[in-house]
Amino acid sequence: MLTAHLPSGYVLARLAPEGHRLLLPAALIGAVLPDFDMLWFHFVDQGSIHHHRYWVHVPAFWAVVAALALPVLALRARALLAPGLVFFAALFLHMVLDTIGGGILWGAPFNDRLYTLVEVPASQPHWVLSFLLHWTFLLELGIWASALYLWRKGRRI
Repeated sequence: MLTAHLPSGYVLARLAPEGHRLLLPAALIGAVLPDFDMLWFHFVDQGSIHHHRYWVHVPAFWAVVAALALPVLALRARALLAPGLVFFAALFLHMVLDTIGGGILWGAPFNDRLYTLVEVPASQPHWVLSFLLHWTFLLELGIWASALYLWRKGRRI
């Protein structure tokens, strides 16, 4: 996914059953947090390692963090449990969306294979154009359309 992570977090927050005031910020942050590794990718690694190989894109890492954090929230800060759940749901939604055409280390730490549902061939001179002109970009447009619809509707479903 190139552009749909933030709107996917918005859709997730809007469809969440509980109306906690922190659901939307938690979903938006969780939906884009894994891609903050792009700063390291560009400014430190100079693109030498695919950014989906960094720890912030490893589902097992976030599963461990969630397994530690959510029980603490449930026991010590019950009011933050719903935003915590939405935050981790958005993180995993990010990785599911990246699995469509980008590849995620779903088998880590047991293997280092990037799992992807669809290979997007390098059919254009720039990789961004290859993604924009591939049929999977219609999924991104659908997520954007859903987010815009929910925003315009202005109320919970």
